[in-house]
Parts: sequence; structure tokens; C-alpha cells
Amino acid sequence: MNAATENRIAFVGAGPGDAELITVKGARLLGEAEVVVYAGSLVDRELVRTYAANAQVFDSAGMTLEETTSALSEAVFAGKKTVRLHTGDPSIYGAIQEQMVELDRLGIGYEVVPGVTSAFAAAATLKQELTLPEVTQTVIITRLAGRTPVPERETLARTAGIGATMVIYLSVAMIEQVVAELLQGAYTEQTPVAVVARATWPDEQVVEGTLADIAARVKEAGIGKQALIVVGDVLSARREGLKAKSLLYDKGFSHEFRDGIVG
Repeated sequence: MNAATENRIAFVGAGPGDAELITVKGARLLGEAEVVVYAGSLVDRELVRTYAANAQVFDSAGMTLEETTSALSEAVFAGKKTVRLHTGDPSIYGAIQEQMVELDRLGIGYEVVPGVTSAFAAAATLKQELTLPEVTQTVIITRLAGRTPVPERETLARTAGIGATMVIYLSVAMIEQVVAELLQGAYTEQTPVAVVARATWPDEQVVEGTLADIAARVKEAGIGKQALIVVGDVLSARREGLKAKSLLYDKGFSHEFRDGIVG
């Protein structure tokens, strides 16, 4: 058995920013790692210093796929415990699939450890449930087409037709276009919007408004990157009052663990 089969690379989600929001398992793997390749443009270096103080560290911000694969594979073939650290959750815009293809080609094993994606960090910042009874039971995570294309069937104008809660990544620099496409769907100029920049970081910013004024508010705040756009009627629930409560805690609702009270 060689080092590649004995040792596996761990793709670890670092969480949205706050170093305490990494999972217990992710922190343990970082603590055990001898080599860490991390996304330095998005992951706080302090997180690496805290949990992987003794590891050899590579910042992948300026590296190509070939270079990151080389760093990872050399570490594994040398018998070293290795972590590939991604921001948020690796499965959301993490570009991990192409890395796995290369590792498969080299016969190197790996595991994926999920993390807190910024969509949920933003919801926590807003103290907002994204799915509310009789408002929406669907959350769409998407992005506007930019240098990375989006399939025609998934344009904002088309997905906005559902009218669900939308969390839009990687698009705040094109906020005017985002608004224009959303207004082609089920939303109106009165639909509430929140933009959360650098959720859970010390310099976190929140800008709230409607589709009528959010672009101007974002420009005024100077937000141009690392921000999520959250759109949907759930954002007005606190102001307008809940349309309906969950049945889960309704005293008249029976389920496996509780008999409902009649009358």
C-alpha cells in the first residue's frame, strides 16, 4: 500500500469568515495537517494560524489548478496529512470537482468536510428564516452570468419567475443588471432585498432596501465584492407579520412525539 492510498486529502469548508464557524471536524483536521493549501483571497489567514500553526502552508490565490494539484499530490506521496481549505462550503462555487478529477487520475483518495456557506451566515446576520409557511418553501442559490457563464435555462430572469427566496452569489458588482433581471420575474419594485457583505467578518456590512432602491444603496455603501444578495418576501415578514406559523409547534398538531390538544 502506497502513501496515496494510506493518506487522503481532506477538502474542508472553512465557513464564511468567523474563525469559530469552522466545524469541529474541520478544525481537528487542520490541527492534524502537515500541509495546508488554502484559498487565501477568501479564507482568513488567522484561521490557518489558529488551527494549523505548525503546517506548511500554500496560498492558492495565485496558483493554477496544476500548481495546487502538484502541491497536494507531493504532500500525499510524501506521506503527509494534507488539507485543502476552501471558503464557506466546498460544494457551493468551490471549484472542487475539477480538483477531484485530477486526484482521481493520480489515484489519490480524498474526503469532503462540509462548512457553513455564506448564504446561511447572511441569514443569521439578518436573523431571518429563509423558508416561511405560506410565503415560500424554496430557496434558490444562484449567480449572474459573468466571466463564468450560466446556462440559458438558469438566467436570473427565468429563475425569478418562481418568486421564491433567492440568494445570489458573486453578482453584487453587477447589481443594476441583477435588479433588471429580477424584475422580469415574479418580483416587483417593492420586493425587499438585503445585501450582506463579508458576513461574519469584523467589517461585515448590511444594506437593506427594495428592488427599487437597492442598487443605489449598495453603490452608496461602496460594496463591490464579497457580498450576497438576498431577495424575497420573507424579508418583510417581521414588519408585516407572519402569514402562518409552522405546524411543528402548533398545540393542535399531532405527530410522532406529541399528541395535539383539541379545543
